[in-house]
Amino acid sequence: MEHTESIKENWVFRQMYSRAKSVVCKNIVVFVRKNRYGKNRLGLTCSKSIGKAVERNRARRLMKEAYRLNEKRFKEGFDYVIAARTRAKYKNYFDVERDLLYAASKLGILKDERE
Repeated sequence: MEHTESIKENWVFRQMYSRAKSVVCKNIVVFVRKNRYGKNRLGLTCSKSIGKAVERNRARRLMKEAYRLNEKRFKEGFDYVIAARTRAKYKNYFDVERDLLYAASKLGILKDERE
């Protein structure tokens, strides 16, 4: 991803879960919080309730690809955590992308078309 770093620290994920704005969709949950770094950071999570490692990795790949292809549409200077829900393992890329863009529009983190 060109303009995005990964979130890897557990304390950042816990902060996002407790203090960030969130939107729940059919397949994913999106948490968003402004950061002070001036660039985006992305964290992806899948719990063991989704399934074995193969299903969790597939769900992670779908979420990461949906973000990567739409990265330029997101405002900069935010932390994003995308958590997969149980039914995400049965969905295709287009369902996950639709949910991500819906959540982003509800949270007001999409750039204007003019930008």
